[in-house]
Amino acid sequence: MESLIPFLIVCPLTLLAGFVDAIAGGGGLISLPAFFMAGLPAHAAVATNKMSACMGTALATARFIKQGFVIWKIALPCAALALLGSAAGAHLALSFSDEALRLIMLIIVPATAAYIMRPKSMQPRESALPLRRAIAISAAASFAIGIYDGFYGPGTGTFLMLAFTSIAGLAVNEANGATKVVNLTTNVSALVVFLVNGQVWLLLGIVGGLFNMLGAWLGVNLFNGKGLAAVKPVMLAVLAIFFVKTLFELL
Repeated sequence: MESLIPFLIVCPLTLLAGFVDAIAGGGGLISLPAFFMAGLPAHAAVATNKMSACMGTALATARFIKQGFVIWKIALPCAALALLGSAAGAHLALSFSDEALRLIMLIIVPATAAYIMRPKSMQPRESALPLRRAIAISAAASFAIGIYDGFYGPGTGTFLMLAFTSIAGLAVNEANGATKVVNLTTNVSALVVFLVNGQVWLLLGIVGGLFNMLGAWLGVNLFNGKGLAAVKPVMLAVLAIFFVKTLFELL
């Protein structure tokens, strides 16, 4: 029975994470705490979460491409820079101890929660930017957020949506399409680094990934560009549980 407990914790939460990530980004705010709560060490939790996230994001990305939300002249430059950033971030994460990662999370989690609670976090700019400038801003943001995603990850999709809409001025559908391509790129890049370094719990990651894919499929079919408001309470509840659990383990 003990061997089943990690799966009982991870599977329903990765399903929920896939759903949330498809409609609003930030599914990692739910899935990464799930792997920690299942008892994985910090590096293994981050690494195994990447495998689960890759599977769900791949499905969501394919669906968004099919629905015409991906504008390739925007998405490809962003993905290229995000790839470099994510690999650097993953190598950086491996240089930290397990305890140091948990301490860093005690800072990141409340900051992420504060961001999520902002009422107007993904409203597009009132005036559109020239396309080249919008692409340059989006690519630069993708590189910076890619570093974060490789190092830690939760909230990456939401942060990308914020950058693409409120800073670069992309429409919500365009931003969500680019977000999926960039997030898939950063997840794959970081996953390769973690696999090479033997940090991924393969069976748990694959099973969690299958549930993440189911959630992503459901989420894409319900996407309406206003998903964040609907999933904020879920994200905040999981973050609160994760924060208390991490604090208790460090005391």
